[in-house]
Amino acid sequence: MHVMEGFLPWQWCLVWWVLSLPCVIYGFIKVRTLIQQQREMLPLLGICGAFIFILSALKLPSVTGSCSHPTGTGLSAICFGPFVTAVIGSIVLLFQALFLAHGGLS
Repeated sequence: MHVMEGFLPWQWCLVWWVLSLPCVIYGFIKVRTLIQQQREMLPLLGICGAFIFILSALKLPSVTGSCSHPTGTGLSAICFGPFVTAVIGSIVLLFQALFLAHGGLS
């Protein structure tokens, strides 16, 4: 998440993308069925993603001189389950990498 672009070898990036892909694909299937069954959950999914994005942008000072931040994915996992949270978390991480320069895509 906080690793800069190009820091990791492409082989490791490929391995971790392949390992995460089944969870994210199954998460997209769960999101689709959730929206088809309960259309009113769609705004709640968006609000949960925004909550995770805003909460992870808050920086809390650490004893070691660096900073840490809460993520909010625990609340999302309680509300929607781990696979839907994998989708929401992936979208949030993509937005953080592209718009806030918090890490890279590889």
